Amino acid sequence: MQIVVDLNRCQGYAQCVFLAPQVFELHGEEALMFTPTVPDDQHERVRRAAVACPVQAILVGEPAGDGAP
Repeated sequence: MQIVVDLNRCQGYAQCVFLAPQVFELHGEEALMFTPTVPDDQHERVRRAAVACPVQAILVGEPAGDGAP
């Protein structure tokens, strides 16, 4: 699983940090840091974080080429 965060849209509500602290981290009041390639044991937490984001700034997907013929 891969994630992309639209940092222009992100408002620093930090719901993602509370729901998936091993993937998302807030530096200062508004600087979000994240791991683009999500560890297998964090997939469900990241999905919940994406749904909980008030501005829908988190995009979740699979790496290109996975499962492609």
